[in-house]
Amino acid sequence: MSDWTSLWYVWLILLTMFLLLLCGITASCMNFCCRKKRPPVAILPRHPYDLTVTASDRDSTARSAVT
Repeated sequence: MSDWTSLWYVWLILLTMFLLLLCGITASCMNFCCRKKRPPVAILPRHPYDLTVTASDRDSTARSAVT
């Protein structure tokens, strides 16, 4: 059975995973704190849009002239 101190690569992997976890937690906390301090954004009223509908039926003169 191997001694745990001789397996340096296992410790390196564990240290890397711990540092990634610590960075993720730190980034989440900073994001949460910055979100709380940001002033609220004023919502602008929506303007109505114009909608144009053009209908064409199957028996239109342009189509019957082509066929």
